[in-house]
Amino acid sequence: MLNLPPRLGNRLTGAQFANLHTFAVAARHLSFTLAAQELHLTPSAVSHRIARLEQALALRLFERLTRRIRLTAEGERLYQLVQGLVEDLEEALQTDSASTVSGALTLYARPSITQCWLVPRLAGFQQRYPQISLDIRTGNEAVDFRARHIDLALLYGDGDFPGLVSQLLMAEQLAPVCSRQYAERHGLIDAPEQLRQCTLLHDALAWEHAAFDAEWQRWARQYDAQAHLPSAALTFDRADLCALAASNHVGVAMGRRQLVQPLIDQGLLILPLGDFEPAAGQGYYLVHPPRDPLPLRVRVMMEWLRECAE
Repeated sequence: MLNLPPRLGNRLTGAQFANLHTFAVAARHLSFTLAAQELHLTPSAVSHRIARLEQALALRLFERLTRRIRLTAEGERLYQLVQGLVEDLEEALQTDSASTVSGALTLYARPSITQCWLVPRLAGFQQRYPQISLDIRTGNEAVDFRARHIDLALLYGDGDFPGLVSQLLMAEQLAPVCSRQYAERHGLIDAPEQLRQCTLLHDALAWEHAAFDAEWQRWARQYDAQAHLPSAALTFDRADLCALAASNHVGVAMGRRQLVQPLIDQGLLILPLGDFEPAAGQGYYLVHPPRDPLPLRVRVMMEWLRECAE
């Protein structure tokens, strides 16, 4: 924790509180311009407030670069301190009733699990916690929790997220899937050797740093079927698009049960080579930066997601 100079602690006036708030917004955006827009100030006013805070602290909080700013080590520590104090204050003002838990919550998730699993369940969360303003962001890139002000992430992988806390939400199972029409046309049912005549559909961004065919290769090693994999392939950056293409007779996708089971139930996909099998440690994880305790709004979201997973 940053040890603030005594003279700041002795002079926490309204102006200094305003300067700290301005600093926190600028640090979140890493931009004086965006901070000015949020605070309804001019960029010059934001810059002056930050300068006064730096003078009072006798610390340099930002490095001013040509077209951007970045936090110094002292600035990063102060930002974490201020954010923690704000969240502690928000939580202290909460009542014990779950229905009155309030505040903004940003959840970052991979597009496929958001589309296929999370969004169909969101009405239940909204009904239980109507005072929480939920902001869902999706993407395949690595998560920058601080810069994007993300509270919680729902990620697919093996649970290894360096520097972060991860908890398994639900394990995944894998199996090749395609339409019945495609399977019959290629004689694929119970005949893995016929994969050589097929087009494989790949999620090229299955998890961070994954090879484009990582899931298919993992399945093939498990079933000693590497020799059956064809060279013909079509790649996407989302598993749900692979499943959609498979249901439209494009090829054979590596289906994740949590994503494709509804399409199987509807008869749009079949399992031509047998049932789902565990995905060797792969699953969906709740991931967040180390913090104890977590804000109440984050804890109730995690509890609700676990209920859905069960």
